[in-house]
Amino acid sequence: MSKIQKVFVWIFAAGFFKIWYRIINKLDKNAEVIFMNYGFEDGLNPVKLQPSDELNRYPIQLYNQLVSGHSLTDKHILEIGCGRGGGLTFIHKFFKPASSTGIDRDPTAIEFCRKHHKAPGLIFAQGDAQSINLPDNSFDLIINVESCHLYDRIDLFLKEVQRLLKPNGIFLLTDFRTSQKLSELILQLETSGMVPLSQKDVTAAVLRGLELDDMRRMNLISRLVPSFMRWIAKDFSGVKGSPTFRKFASREWVYYNFNLRKVLALNAIKTERPIWDSPDYCDQNNRY
Repeated sequence: MSKIQKVFVWIFAAGFFKIWYRIINKLDKNAEVIFMNYGFEDGLNPVKLQPSDELNRYPIQLYNQLVSGHSLTDKHILEIGCGRGGGLTFIHKFFKPASSTGIDRDPTAIEFCRKHHKAPGLIFAQGDAQSINLPDNSFDLIINVESCHLYDRIDLFLKEVQRLLKPNGIFLLTDFRTSQKLSELILQLETSGMVPLSQKDVTAAVLRGLELDDMRRMNLISRLVPSFMRWIAKDFSGVKGSPTFRKFASREWVYYNFNLRKVLALNAIKTERPIWDSPDYCDQNNRY
């Protein structure tokens, strides 16, 4: 295949990724795919799961490691870009917030969530991450998991996050970028009007999650996806040997956690730029 042909193939694949939720809804008749993230495994303090959740251990652990340092009991939380709802449902069940709201732009994803994830206080609604029809100061904590790399306007997304958070509310983001684009994301976060608290490179743990979850992903692809579409499904899923897997392994793509807080008066901060990992913003237990 020539270089020009490869360019056209990957342009097609990129467009295909954006409609993947709708395709999965057509293919996944038994609701086997409730997570669509790359997973996480760092070998530290594995979460204790119910037998029914064990099959999705590595995607669940991506959510668990992101929120586990925070008390969510009786809090109101929002996931922007909730996808097929597995992550938010796990958080709602495991961490006991007062309410958990998930929004996603894709109406088929929301239809799936409402059908398959039902619990008191668990809400799913269609919405655009860059223009969310919810009241100001509504949530104690907002999460965004492996989603914002697809957004056209990160600045508008972050403006919405700040608007929706209550004063002193927390924003947790985990996602990937090319190594070159990472600094751009960090600058966008630093100039968002929220105070950056911490950032962490979790690329190795995400790659390990993909390695350990490879058999399950390959099994799903072989059973659910028509043969002519499997090459794209393998790349989307990050299975071993796929371009996605190789990019994480080579660190062409890097995966990071970010933790920010909404404050009332940013001019009270005496630094020219927000400082990540400052002890001024966290207690001895690294809780914010």
